[in-house]
Amino acid sequence: MKQAIGLLALILAALALVRAALGGEAALVLAAGAVALMALMIAGTFLWLYFERTTPLALGMAFSWLGWGLFAGWGWAASLAGAPVWGGLAAGSLAVLGFCIVGAVLHFSVIHRSFGWHGASFLWPVALALALSGLVALPL
Repeated sequence: MKQAIGLLALILAALALVRAALGGEAALVLAAGAVALMALMIAGTFLWLYFERTTPLALGMAFSWLGWGLFAGWGWAASLAGAPVWGGLAAGSLAVLGFCIVGAVLHFSVIHRSFGWHGASFLWPVALALALSGLVALPL
């Protein structure tokens, strides 16, 4: 629990720095895109776990993460198309996305350990999602 709270504090601080550097809307678009991509990866993993019959909770988790991924992805796509970024509530939305990022990181960590792997290589999906979101959403 302490690690999760520490991770949340770190992510919220990082999001605040990104907001200060890029502005609220750009930070929200970056974070929402990354969360959408991570949520869809996690949904796919839970769907695979369901088909492997590893846990009866996997299908529910797949639907849950798919729903959040599609919700965040819809808002991300709308903002990329020029729609207002969720009513201009960038600061509050970033805090919510901070919780989602922590959940995604914890999921990737558990998935990583379930394969018997150790170390920080579970962070590659997080880095990939942030990079893809940045490439698509942020001007060069």
